[in-house]
Amino acid sequence: MVRFLGFMLTKISAEKFVQKLTDLKIASSINVKNIEENPVSHSSEKERLLGVSFSYSINYSKDIAKIEFEGKLIISVDPETEKEILKKWKKKEIEDSLKMDLFNMILMKAGIKALQLEEDLGLPTHFRMPSLTPQKK
Repeated sequence: MVRFLGFMLTKISAEKFVQKLTDLKIASSINVKNIEENPVSHSSEKERLLGVSFSYSINYSKDIAKIEFEGKLIISVDPETEKEILKKWKKKEIEDSLKMDLFNMILMKAGIKALQLEEDLGLPTHFRMPSLTPQKK
């Protein structure tokens, strides 16, 4: 089982290159850059801490704009899971269930920051916002 203990951003970059937003396509990507032991006094026989470095970018097509984040997640795992994660990471592999948990946390935390940056730069949101529609009779 994985518990998330911390999230920090180490880089935030947002640029809008043109004012005209035509033929707009938005693509995002997440990259896990590193997974390593995070030795702190908090670690114990039953709980190990890992640091997961990541990058997350949102690209607006045709060189319209780009938003980039880099950061680190701190996760808590049991010693057996730690060994499995680090063994797979030596081959730059991540188990799908862990990858999904990590990506969801990154999307949730950095996505909130991205919404504010998009508002500040006058860009459309990188995902469809929920909206209400009248009920059909």
